[in-house]
This record gives sequence, structure tokens and C-alpha cells, in this order.
Amino acid sequence: MRPVVAVVGRPNVGKSTLVNRLAGRREAIVAERPGVTRDRKAVDADWAGRPLTLVDTGGWVAGDDPLDRQVSRQAERAVAEADLVVVVADAAVGATAEDQAVARLLRRLGVPVVLVANKVDSEAREADAWALGRLGLGDPWPVSALHGRGTGDLLDEIVRRLPQEAPAEPPAPAVLEELEEGEPPPPRVAIAGRPNVGKSTLFNRLVGDERVVVHDLPGTTRDAVDTRVDTPAGPFVLIDTAGLRRRSRVEAGPEYDSTVRALRAIDGADLAVLVVDAAEGVTAQDQRLAERIDAAGCPVVILLNKWETLGPEARAGTRDEVADRLGFLGYAPVLTVSARTGLGVHKLVPALARALDAYRRRVPTAELNTVVQRAQAAHPSPGGRVLYATQGTADPPTFTLFATREVPAPYLRYLERRIRDHFGFGPTPLKLRVRRRAG
Repeated sequence: MRPVVAVVGRPNVGKSTLVNRLAGRREAIVAERPGVTRDRKAVDADWAGRPLTLVDTGGWVAGDDPLDRQVSRQAERAVAEADLVVVVADAAVGATAEDQAVARLLRRLGVPVVLVANKVDSEAREADAWALGRLGLGDPWPVSALHGRGTGDLLDEIVRRLPQEAPAEPPAPAVLEELEEGEPPPPRVAIAGRPNVGKSTLFNRLVGDERVVVHDLPGTTRDAVDTRVDTPAGPFVLIDTAGLRRRSRVEAGPEYDSTVRALRAIDGADLAVLVVDAAEGVTAQDQRLAERIDAAGCPVVILLNKWETLGPEARAGTRDEVADRLGFLGYAPVLTVSARTGLGVHKLVPALARALDAYRRRVPTAELNTVVQRAQAAHPSPGGRVLYATQGTADPPTFTLFATREVPAPYLRYLERRIRDHFGFGPTPLKLRVRRRAG
């Protein structure tokens, strides 16, 4: 197990910048205004041959604002799970009342702490760092997260303070064999949707923990947060993504970064869950997001959330809307749920398992050609005739059709339906490619 290092402090002291610097890559979203980081984000790092996990947290704020309380609670949970806590303070500002509040809590918890005085950009500023000693958390380590000054020494101290590694025991031969063969990583499931449709509530419901901040304010989730969940159908990695708005409404800076990371999570996912607010129906932005998921080529499950708020007539109208506006995802199962109460959420994991099974399926070539020839006998093609078909790859199932000449797109869709129905591909996209016979 990697030791866990929680990076905490009040807002806008440079926690995310420090996490990126210590990890050696840009993982956490950074901006010059406070309140950008809200959820806990775990980032794997390595120093002097010692692997560790850095946990970036939101700003610790004392107050009555519900969102601030949730963000602070996430930081507290990170501290409770950490082997070492790195407290970041702004040397240019000095010890504030909020810094003192954080220090009091950590002293009361009795956790091992390394105090970091950030924004010490030169030797002339090092004297400012020592003023933070009044926090009672030990001698401060002067660094500049932005420029990298002093971060190597800080990493040395972090590694020195971590629990000692247990001596490795040689594995039994059977275990050695398993390690050599390698175990495939769990499938990644991106939970996507517009802002405030209930993605984070669903994520927390599936994880069984308050892993991400949930609030009525749209745009609460900034980063793509992933968590492994073990289910009866096997392990999955769930990725809670930021809500995607129309491009014209996306601001530069953190919101743009959030959008890019959400789209990257969708493109890299094995499966996707499209969360739609059933009370609002399918919007134009839902359609665009569905098109992006369809283009990524991964199976998708459509989730109509907040179903409990609709009456019988409204429910029928919403179903019709899905069939009309998301018809190009006709293969995708549509589940009606309430992430808030848990109604229907138990149906999601079995649906994902079925989709994954179909996504990875291969079919016998002889049987595939029988299906194609019977389809052509029932309804001859108005264009080229398919002479032979073969499945080239899975993930998603991709078929190459060798034809006398170009096959019209409507007829390809007909063949796709026949292949899908015969082999029971169900909730996964299929790709059909046509190659003309040489000569």
C-alpha cells in the first residue's frame, strides 16, 4: 500500500500548485482565485524510489456556508485517512485566523504534520516563513510551489516522516505467476451530464461514501474524481466528472480546465453513464454530450435521475423525449432512478456489466456470415452486395464487410440491427466498415 499524504490548508495558499509540483505533473486544477478545489483528489507520486499518494483538498474554511462546510469536511476526511499531513500556509500573508483554526484542529487530532511556508520565492523572503512558527506545528519548510524552490528538500522530509516500509516477503510460486501474467485494470466508468443533474449524488450513492462534494450550486465538481468500487459484477473505477455546459458559457481558467478533464475522462472511459435530469427532460446540451459519448465508441447507460419528482403523464413524456432526441443511442438501456433516495440505483451495476460483456464479445466468423447472407436474402441491398464479413476487433465490436461496391448507409444500419439482434449485443455500439472487392 502506498502511504497517503494529505495536503491541507485554508483557501488560496497554493495547495494544488504544490501537489502538481511534488507529483511532477499537472494533475490538480490551479487558479489565482480561492475555492477552485472542492473534492479530494488523489495523485500518485514517487520520490527517491519511495511511492506515495498525495491527496489535494479544498480550502479549509470555518463558517456556516453549506458548501464551505462540505469542502472542509472533505479535508477532514483526508486528514483522518492520511499517514502524514502537509499543512500549507502563505508566508507572504503570515498566520491568519483561518490558519490558526486549522492548526488547532490538527494539534487536537495529534496527527503527524509537516508545515510548509509557501510563496517563499527568494532568500529575502525566508524570514517571512519563520513567522508561521506561531502556529505550533513545528518549524516551517520554506518553498515556492510555483517555481519549485525548496520542494526537493520538502520531499526528502516527507519521505523521512512516512511510516517505514514493511520488508517484502518473497511471494509463493502461484502468486509470482499471477504477478507475471498481470491482472487487467478494472473498467473505467465515466459519470457524465450537465451541471446539477445529480452526478455527484449518484457517485456518492454508488461508492457508499461522501467521496465528492454535493451541493445545489451548479458546477460544484471541478475535477474528474475516480474511485474503485468492488461490486458483485466485479470491480469498477467510477469517475465523477464536472458538469458540461455549452461552449459559449464556459469561462476561461478553472471551468475550461474542468471541461477539458471531463471530456478527456469520457474519451478514456470503457463505459459511460449519461445522467439526465428527468424533471427538465432532454436538452440540446444533453444531445451534444450524448454525441460525444457515441463518438468515443464506448457503451453507455442513460440514467433519468430525479424520477420521483415526476407524475405519470410527465414520465411518459420524458420517455418519448429520450426516444426522439437520443434515438442515435437506441441501443443504450434507459434506467429511471433517484440518486437522492436510492430508488432504482441498484439496476445500474448489472446494466454496466451486461454492456461490458457485449463490448468485449467476439463472434464466430461462420455464424456472422450466415446472419449477413440471410439478411441480404430477406432484403437485398440497393447498392453493393456483401460477399464476406469478419470481426476485426472488440472494444467495441468492429466488423469489416467485403462488398462488390459501396453499401448505402441505411442498409448498413439494417445489417447492424440484424447482427445486434442475432448475437444479443444489446447496450454496446457496433462499428461496420466496408471494403470494396479489388478489381
